Amino acid sequence: MNNHRIHRLGVFILTLGLFVPAISLAGQCPPASGVAVQVLGSGGPIADDGRASSAYLVWVDGKSRALIDAGGGTFLRFAEAKANFGDLDFIGLSHFHADHSADFPALLKSGSFRPGNGSLTVAGPGGSSPFPGLSHFLTSLLDSDSGAFAYLGDYLADAGRLKKMNAVEVARENTGSYSVYADSESAIQIDAMHVPHGIVPALAYRVQVGKEVIVFASDQNGNKPEFVDFAKDANILIMHMPVPEDVSGVGRRLHAPPSVIGTIANDADVQMLIISHLMARSLSQLDGNVGLVSSKFSGPVAVADDLDCYKINHWEK
Repeated sequence: MNNHRIHRLGVFILTLGLFVPAISLAGQCPPASGVAVQVLGSGGPIADDGRASSAYLVWVDGKSRALIDAGGGTFLRFAEAKANFGDLDFIGLSHFHADHSADFPALLKSGSFRPGNGSLTVAGPGGSSPFPGLSHFLTSLLDSDSGAFAYLGDYLADAGRLKKMNAVEVARENTGSYSVYADSESAIQIDAMHVPHGIVPALAYRVQVGKEVIVFASDQNGNKPEFVDFAKDANILIMHMPVPEDVSGVGRRLHAPPSVIGTIANDADVQMLIISHLMARSLSQLDGNVGLVSSKFSGPVAVADDLDCYKINHWEK
């Protein structure tokens, strides 16, 4: 058990009676009932942090219902989490940097052996050169004539062999909250919002299951005030911290520094903040960076590791 995990468990103990996110190691997730989020990948785009790239799994009553991002390493972590592709109803891709989408086709291939019934909604942003929109991204991979993985083209066809993929592309003109998935039977509602990530079209996701809310901030520089309302009162807010406080230039245009992360969590009045998407440059100053976050946000702060599992224990306000 590393020092950061000991520190985090201590933080959770101090919050007893208010909001107690149960933290479980790999093999102890999912809970048989309720809502949980499992971190499949907590790392960044450089293979120097010993972590998978960004990916998060939402469990509902023991089933893996939603996946947010599918960066490198997701394929392995998905299996280690004992998730079932056939249970997935939704995959949300925040943007098309490789560290958020590279394992998407690998998961589809794996899922072709256990496809399950029904459909699979896949959401993603509209495009802006040199980044494709979701429709172009899916076609370039899966078109049965020209796709790089044409042999998986049945995902885009209504052939009955694989889950039918329903693509929801959120145009850049849709600047507010935009519904991308809803299932009244399971009370799951998922909304997306464009967030500023330099020149890269990127989406944050708000996953609501009944009264429980998990917000995935994605890569963003923190300069969109409307995001605070999007994340308002979330049980869990996951924000990315790949850069230190003194970041400048391109890094600052792409990512929020620790103090901004803490300010957003505070202004959104979230119950718990999870810091993820860590890189060597933010890990090298981790204690100081977490301290800067906590100087702005007084609630519980967790530092994610791959396969960490957080269950929401509902409490009435």
